[in-house]
Amino acid sequence: MANTKAISVKLGAQQESLQRHLQSGHYGDASEVIRDALRALDQRDAVFDAVLRAQVLASIANKRPKVPAEHVFKRLEARHVRRTKAAKRGA
Repeated sequence: MANTKAISVKLGAQQESLQRHLQSGHYGDASEVIRDALRALDQRDAVFDAVLRAQVLASIANKRPKVPAEHVFKRLEARHVRRTKAAKRGA
């Protein structure tokens, strides 16, 4: 590893988890545990990005008629007025 730099990390409650992983024998030192955890985070982020990308593409491909923004805002305003009136009656 050419790009190594010492860092200080406060684990708090996760210190027990680190110790458990080290005692399991699956890791040689704390650096291996942290590297594995960061790889898992990278994989989770990649899956999340792929899901979002697929949802955006599906939305773009959707051929349903578009609803004009003005119509959406009018509906939202009417809903807000109804909820506000209902809340005042219930107060």
